[in-house]
Amino acid sequence: MIVALMGYMGSGKSTIGKALATLLNYKFLDLDDYIAAQENASIPELFNKRGELYFRKKETEYLNEILNSNENCVLALGGGTPCYGRNLELLLDNEQVNLFYLKLSIPLLTNRLFKERSQRPLISHIQSEDDLMEFIGKHLFERTQYYNQAEHVVNTDHKTQQDILEELLMILI
Repeated sequence: MIVALMGYMGSGKSTIGKALATLLNYKFLDLDDYIAAQENASIPELFNKRGELYFRKKETEYLNEILNSNENCVLALGGGTPCYGRNLELLLDNEQVNLFYLKLSIPLLTNRLFKERSQRPLISHIQSEDDLMEFIGKHLFERTQYYNQAEHVVNTDHKTQQDILEELLMILI
């Protein structure tokens, strides 16, 4: 089984994914980290040197590789992964995949992401919290149609990590 977590950047996919993998005794994979390791370059480097189209092509290639591995894992997707190409279809059509959307509100996303925006290529240029909130709002509006197609939508606003993990486990078990 593959437990795939999707949601906007900063929604907790990697943090929750690592903890869930430990509880399930599954391997944890962060798709962005996997891509970076395979390409021997960080995600910002790939965006800067090769461009977003190259990155998205590789993202689909490596997603397919993971989905076809027949290995139990918790997979944290990149924020844009389900929004490009056939990625969402690949996830939804795979019987081994349980797809979750970790949904976090715009104000909480803004609060989390403003502090770490220098490590995030899509928002590294944004200087104020108001501008970031506006960017996230517009971006999330475009992506929500993809995220909401997940089999399970988990609202994570004001929930502890333990609360979220318990909710995920109740669905999985």
